[in-house]
Amino acid sequence: MTKDCLRPDLDRRRWLKRLGAASLLPLVGGVTPFAIGNRHAGQVVVVGGGFGGTTAAKYLKRANPAIEVILVTPEEVFHTGPFSNLHLGGLRSMDALAHGYDELQDRYGVRVIHATVESADTNAHRVRLSTGRELEYDRLILSPGIDMRWDALEGYTEEAAEKAPHAWRAGPQTELLRTQLLAMEDGGTFVMVVPSAPFRCPSAPYERASLVASYLTRYKPKSKILILDAKDGFSKQALFMEGWERLYGDRIEWVGRSAGGRVTRIDAERREVETELGSVQRAEVLNVIPPQKAGGIAERAGVTDASGWVPVKPETFESQRAEDVFVIGDAAAADPMPKSAFCANAQAKVVAAAVVASLASRPAPEAYWTSACYSLVGPEYGISEVGVYRVRDGAIAEVEGAGGLSPQGASEATRALEAEYATGWYNAICQDTWGTRA
Repeated sequence: MTKDCLRPDLDRRRWLKRLGAASLLPLVGGVTPFAIGNRHAGQVVVVGGGFGGTTAAKYLKRANPAIEVILVTPEEVFHTGPFSNLHLGGLRSMDALAHGYDELQDRYGVRVIHATVESADTNAHRVRLSTGRELEYDRLILSPGIDMRWDALEGYTEEAAEKAPHAWRAGPQTELLRTQLLAMEDGGTFVMVVPSAPFRCPSAPYERASLVASYLTRYKPKSKILILDAKDGFSKQALFMEGWERLYGDRIEWVGRSAGGRVTRIDAERREVETELGSVQRAEVLNVIPPQKAGGIAERAGVTDASGWVPVKPETFESQRAEDVFVIGDAAAADPMPKSAFCANAQAKVVAAAVVASLASRPAPEAYWTSACYSLVGPEYGISEVGVYRVRDGAIAEVEGAGGLSPQGASEATRALEAEYATGWYNAICQDTWGTRA
């Protein structure tokens, strides 16, 4: 794919529409590696029931039904982070974000255990569950998502999050933030604190600000949004700012680090934040997105490094620190791939192919990945960024000229189409992962 194919507006829209479903297929050596049959078996334990873990479990069984696949996840119903900002904006119910594991068990024969993995002995190839049960594995796939760095921002603890929610895992925190928005008086200020990279879904804070602004425009027109950012730039910044000006005027104010946007202290009780320049800002609703790290089981398994994330072998996403352990999704250090649902789904398919090959004592097929990140600036105003990645010189690299951004200055009709494609993407990836649609 050349850069030229993304220049004409119509060609790019058609390509994005196809990408919404077609790129959910795994890209491994140019073919789909899922028709191997029952020639090889083994036991694979998958930890985490989100976009990465569920997809890996499903595609392992699709590749070889004789492999015993056990998915361990605490949730009986998984609520997706993608589209949870729509709930905050009053545009989608929490039920529409909920997905279960019936297809995984009934159609594919994956054993699903609702528990937490307390520890992993990577030498003995064994994990211990919160139920006290132990599971042995031939291969272990970790897709634990993120944990918050509670010690990274003064004053922001798990208890503080009950007053100043992060809502960075969809569920009770999302509902809490939504309740606070509903209760906020017209004329109040919604303050959002954004951390330095890396963190889950780089564009999500700015989509959240957009959809909260959409809600405020409709129901609390005197209210405003202040984004205090620890960075001096962000994903799709020009496109977001263009959309903010077009849809919301001066309702959203973004302050980058060099202008005093980096927050150093939180007072959740008073809903106040202090920046590194010493200024204090009070909020009627305070949304603090703290610094993050790999989900706790990754650290307990000994596969994280000093960054808090998991270094992986780029060809297979096998841990660099433990043999026969593969790590996908937000927990993996896979720059320049973003920490996103799309990338977790794509990585899961590559890992499934690599695990099937390793159990058969064959080399893993060559892999490459696609990523499409849709963001909604308004209910009918979408923007997107596309990337294609492969291994080059022993590292993951973006394929030059193979991706691109939505064009600036596009028409309302184009933005409405991208919003429609975003919904199509969400439905397609949930169907591919859980066999369910919103």
